[in-house]
Amino acid sequence: MLSQIRSIVEAISPRLIEIRRHIHSHPELSGQEYKTAAYVAGVLSSCGLRVQELVGKTGVVAELPGGEDSRILAIRADMDGLPIAERVDLPFASNQAGIMHACGHDVHTTVGLGVAMVLAQLGLPLPGTTRFLFQPAEETAQGARWMIEDGVMAGVSAVLGLHVYPSVPARAIGIRYGALTAAADDLEILIVGESGHGARPHEAIDAIWIASQVVTTLQQAISRTQNPLHPIVLTIGQIQGGRAPNVIADTVRLLGTVRSLHPDTRNHLPQWIESVVAGVCQPYGAKYEVHYRRGVPSVFNDPTLTELTARCASEALGKEYLQIIHEPSLGAEDFSLYLEHAPGTMFRLGVGFTDRAVNYPLHHPKFEVDESAIVAGVLTMAYTSYRYWQLPGA
Repeated sequence: MLSQIRSIVEAISPRLIEIRRHIHSHPELSGQEYKTAAYVAGVLSSCGLRVQELVGKTGVVAELPGGEDSRILAIRADMDGLPIAERVDLPFASNQAGIMHACGHDVHTTVGLGVAMVLAQLGLPLPGTTRFLFQPAEETAQGARWMIEDGVMAGVSAVLGLHVYPSVPARAIGIRYGALTAAADDLEILIVGESGHGARPHEAIDAIWIASQVVTTLQQAISRTQNPLHPIVLTIGQIQGGRAPNVIADTVRLLGTVRSLHPDTRNHLPQWIESVVAGVCQPYGAKYEVHYRRGVPSVFNDPTLTELTARCASEALGKEYLQIIHEPSLGAEDFSLYLEHAPGTMFRLGVGFTDRAVNYPLHHPKFEVDESAIVAGVLTMAYTSYRYWQLPGA
């Protein structure tokens, strides 16, 4: 069966490049993927799959019916672009000003469509149903939740996903056992002081100065009070406050992100952050509010499905193209929300150019992918999907 899958992938490879380039040149922001979704639905319908649009707002779901096995295997791909102006000189560069596929979701969508095309052309039904999830709004960490609320995980027994990685060479597959990404939460801190004249600070409570102490103390306290083997990254990315250069600010709003890997660490972070903020504000008479909003949990790869993917990648591509990733990323992925409903695994698809000194990172305006990776991604995912039905319970 691997040889048949490989033959189909090779035959459709020109079409896959065409699909990827079309999607790349027409990026859409999170929650606005209307044209992308329509294009995806058209490709899926041409494969004979049952297609449902407007799932999870702008998502698409398609099913390939199988045999008597009651299980459902889900394959997830995200579709949204980023508000970044592309600075790559390509004939198929983004034609949308200020928007580009800087995170490789055009490749993810193409691989998902490629797997659907391959499995539909095998000429025999798989034992169970394969459900394809083309998800919007991953970049805002909303899309997976929207899709789940619309019932896409009903009856799903396992879910597979992938993400491009420029530091892994094209055609290679990166496998990570256990935690792949971090939990990502949102943080808002409001510092409330008292306004006053810039020349008489002793008659006011300077919210800007206190806020600067909060930022500094949080960073220092992480290194001195938290377990260094349980990493935490707390970044304040936005500060709002002040009315005029000669007026002491009475309020400052801090907005940030908090990343962690261990559930126990994540659970105690809201209380710990508030205790640090209180310790800074109270001696100076300032008031505060801390709003901690849980975002997405860590992607934790199921060991059985991860091992299956590793074996399939090794057989399909060769052992030399399999890489074991030893450290997790502190980036986040809302693929983790699907894992609250079914076991799953996500692998890294290498897209780095081997003949270039620099492969620009994700979310960079010069991010680019080696398109030879697409065939490797489709071959690995399609073969893994086929072999899934041989696991116990099939």
